[in-house]
Parts: sequence; C-alpha cells; structure tokens
Amino acid sequence: MKIAIFNVHNWERDYLQNANNGKHSLKMFDTYLSLDTVDLAKGCDAICIFTEDNASAPILDRLHELGIQYVALRSAGFNNIDVAHAKKLGIRMARVPEYSPYAIAEFTVGVMLALNRKLVRTHYRIMEMNFSLNGLVGFDMNGKTVGIIGTGKIGRVVAKILHGFGCKLLLYDIVENKALVEKYDATYTDLDALCRQSDIITLHAPLNEKTHHLIDADRISKMKKGVMLINAGRGGLVKTQDVISAIKSGQIGYFGMDVYEEEKGLYFEDHSDDILQDDAMARLMTLRNVLISSHQAFLTDTALENISQITFDNLECMEKGNVCKNEIK
Repeated sequence: MKIAIFNVHNWERDYLQNANNGKHSLKMFDTYLSLDTVDLAKGCDAICIFTEDNASAPILDRLHELGIQYVALRSAGFNNIDVAHAKKLGIRMARVPEYSPYAIAEFTVGVMLALNRKLVRTHYRIMEMNFSLNGLVGFDMNGKTVGIIGTGKIGRVVAKILHGFGCKLLLYDIVENKALVEKYDATYTDLDALCRQSDIITLHAPLNEKTHHLIDADRISKMKKGVMLINAGRGGLVKTQDVISAIKSGQIGYFGMDVYEEEKGLYFEDHSDDILQDDAMARLMTLRNVLISSHQAFLTDTALENISQITFDNLECMEKGNVCKNEIK
C-alpha cells in the first residue's frame, strides 16, 4: 500500500520505519491533517493520523474522493474522527487501544513523587548553588489514601504500584474489578466519598460526555484541603480554570498535568521563540506546586514500538479484508 502518515514527530519516525520494514510505501509529513493539507494524501490507499489531526466530515469527504480506504490512528482515543461519517463513506478505521499501560502508570507515580518531594525545585536550587532544605519537606506515601478514578488497564497498574508503597486505595469506575479489591485490599466507592477521603487523586478515565470536566469547582470543593491531583488521562477531564482557582486558594496543594484540554497546537511543538497566547497555561507555569509535562506519559521505547507495530498490523489486516480486532465500529 501507499500510506500517508500525518503529524509525524522526530521521536517516532524511526519506530514507524522499523515497524513498516519496507513493506509499504510511506509518505511522512510533519504537518497536521486538515482541509489545507488533505491533498497530500493523493495517490495513497490509506492514511495514518495522530491525536491532533482533524478527521472531520469535510476532510473525510475529500479523503474518500482521493480514494483513501483506510484510516489508522496511532492512538487509543479517536475523538478527532467523525466515525459515523467515515462508516457512511465506507472508510475502515482502526486504533491502538493499548500500547503500554506501564509507561503511563509509572510516569503517573513518578509525578506524584516529584511533586511530593519537590524534586524539580530542588534541582533548580542546586543549579544555583543553593543547598538549603528550607521549603522542601514532603510526606511519606506509605499510609496515604489514594483515589484512582478509572480502573482500566492503566488504573490497575497504578493500583499495583501504589499498593507496593503501602497506600490505602479507593477506586471509582462504572465497572468494578474484583481482582483489585482482593489483591490490593482496595475499596470501590462513589466519587464524592473518594474526593472526601483521598490525600492524592489520580485520573485515568476515558473522556466522553459524562466525564468531561469531571473535576470542576463543585467536585474540588469536596476534596481534602491540600489534596494532590494528577491528570495523566485526558485533558478534558479537568476544568482548568477551576483547578487554577483551587490552587490559588490552597484547596489543591499539588497539581500534576501531563494532558491539557487546550493542548492542540501547543503540545508536541517547540514554541520557545513564541509569545505564549494561552493565559491559563501561563498562569499554571508560575505556580511552584504544579508540574507540567507535554503529554509525555506514554513516551517510552516499548510504547513507541508497540504503537508502530500495531498500527501497521491494523492496516494490513484491513487491507486483506480480515476482521480487525482494533477496528473502530
């Protein structure tokens, strides 16, 4: 096949080429898929897109006119594609539902530790020859109550790691996992109870209409004062302005943010020569009890190998007309 791959980053290029192993003809573009760029796919049989690409109805119509039969997403989420319209056009779609829950879970716990023990602040102090310990007091993770919202593949690994730290685990999900309760002495509860009792809350729920802005001013008001909040799930789970207000008031004592509801056009790019236009991000960057990363939790060699391999497996499966277990239906 001839495949147009949009939104290719330097850190994934070699993984994609290795997974392809010369089987298909690849056209790699560092630009996003949009109405302005869709014609780059001319002459191709399939396209491959990432989270920031736009696969809305008008773009799908043009892809259909160009003869595109398959869309492969290098991601688990597919909010950026009009699934119903693609089906109407007969375009088959597939995603990468799982690439490495360990990568994201380990990163999540790493952010907890970095915030708690103030490791970023420590590093910058020492670079300035300041070896004082004032203001660097943290807390033992052992014995603390951690609320995990979303106990799918990633949430389960987070539970496993935190159980090893000696944390008490409170869980919330619409589907309860009995194995977590039995293995880690965890307890499923409702959201309000989880918020009231947790010292740390970490988000691993999918983003949909019910979970959009799951964490807002009302829910934050139910949390312990000084709570640590970690979002390595989806940016839209959190209402950013409400979190900023809660950090300023001291209601939220620590905030770790790997994903951001306004990250499109900001994350994955070098803006070091630009004037930052996002006022919420600018405010968050001034707060020393906030740790921001740019959608980095998944970024391990294992995850990148898996994403690339599964992407090409999906494309080959669809090309052969076989049932694809990762197909979006």
